[in-house]
Amino acid sequence: MTLSFKERFQYNFSLWIFGLIKVRMINFCSPRIIEADDEKTILKMPLNVKTRNHVKSMYIAAMIVGVDLVTGFSAFLQIRKKKRNVIVIFKDLNANFLKRAEGDTYFTCKNLASIREAVDRTIESGERVNLKVPVIATVPTLFGKEPVAEFSITLSLKEK
Repeated sequence: MTLSFKERFQYNFSLWIFGLIKVRMINFCSPRIIEADDEKTILKMPLNVKTRNHVKSMYIAAMIVGVDLVTGFSAFLQIRKKKRNVIVIFKDLNANFLKRAEGDTYFTCKNLASIREAVDRTIESGERVNLKVPVIATVPTLFGKEPVAEFSITLSLKEK
């Protein structure tokens, strides 16, 4: 499902405001939400002078920002639907780099059903819920759907 212009604008504006107020690294990297629905969230991180390393591929820190954001934004969408105050943090991260990301990199989180269940569990129980979430990074202009990196990040949720 493709986002409408209005939805894409609202999501990216929310991301920009969050970056302006809370986490300035977000705006430094200039990510954009490309797709968000009930099945997956896709975030695009441009390869530019700010995100490129000395070998002209995406800097590892920029890739971690992409993983953090696509997972956090996926959780944010589920929490917003429930209209509850659930705090999201990340516990750990595992990364497997397969190829150099030498172009705009797309981070895909397809675990929205599990994230939705974790949000429901933390609201019902009042306890912290941890969930390992897989994220795939691709560079479609160079490698199509073939991953350049695979990540697993632990999302930790607790209602305030």
